[in-house]
Amino acid sequence: SEENRRMERGEYQSYPDHPERFDGWDQVLSIERVTGRCYWEAEWSGGEADVALSYKTISRKGFSSDSLFGENEKSWSLEIDNNSYSVHHNNNSTDLPPPPSPSNRVGVYVDCPAGTLSFYTISSHTHTPSHTQTLTHLHTFYTSFTEPLYAGFYVYDGSSVRLCDIE
Repeated sequence: SEENRRMERGEYQSYPDHPERFDGWDQVLSIERVTGRCYWEAEWSGGEADVALSYKTISRKGFSSDSLFGENEKSWSLEIDNNSYSVHHNNNSTDLPPPPSPSNRVGVYVDCPAGTLSFYTISSHTHTPSHTQTLTHLHTFYTSFTEPLYAGFYVYDGSSVRLCDIE
């Protein structure tokens, strides 16, 4: 929805099988790949959501760790649950300390050649005349990316996530 920039978990609908559709977990991959150095922001509402980066070759079938963002060697994820954050990769999970200001927006910076993936929270300061924003670093993964990368999103019941326009 919203020009393919928003994901919301709705009622189950039956679709014909397609090799690029996740048929278990409620998650999606972007159509366009992430190349070079790239930054984007995502905003969520409701309860829990994941923002991820994944190889296109991630498994799409069933409810296994092979197909869940962050639970295999093909994907990295930031799990957001209210103001609680954790990062996941290859079945390893790290709980992160809460940022100083609550936020429902995260920034993602990936440097493909350098092999870094960083997550940030973005806090708006609407009480200031310039409506400034503060980026708070949450975590950086250091790796060697071996395949093209794609943005991924997972939503839980009652949640939605959308890609933001950056001002």
